[in-house]
Amino acid sequence: MENVVIREIRKEDNPQVASVIRKVLVDLGVPKVGTAYADTALDQMFEHYDKPKAAYFVVEENGVILGCAGIAQLDNYEGNICELQKMYFLEAARGKGIGNKMINTCLERAKEYGFEGCYLETMPYMEAAQKLYKRMGFEYIDAPMGDTGHYSCPVWMLKTL
Repeated sequence: MENVVIREIRKEDNPQVASVIRKVLVDLGVPKVGTAYADTALDQMFEHYDKPKAAYFVVEENGVILGCAGIAQLDNYEGNICELQKMYFLEAARGKGIGNKMINTCLERAKEYGFEGCYLETMPYMEAAQKLYKRMGFEYIDAPMGDTGHYSCPVWMLKTL
């Protein structure tokens, strides 16, 4: 993993990013309805994040995308809160500190954009991810914020920036 680079998504990354996300979701047994799997944006991630106060990053090693994550304004929410979105890593990239680096990259950009907090949604059985989020300063909250359309994700967390 010495040739790993975190960089902003490019248009030509779209097919690889969609493939990574879908593979991870299937491997983890995530429902295909009410989760990121059903998001129409999956096949056009570059275009989806090509807007103000939004960024999407990929983890690449020797030209192969191993994971991805982004931040954008939390949908259907009035406050100055962003959402950590679509953070997924292939098995080969897990447990190597890449998730920590990716979250830091996303949170730094969120701070640059002036967001006051960062929200995320996840699945109860994604325990390794939740441990990482807690280490990064996210705390559990009792109810969802905004309306992301991911009604099958019942774990909600928030970090003050």
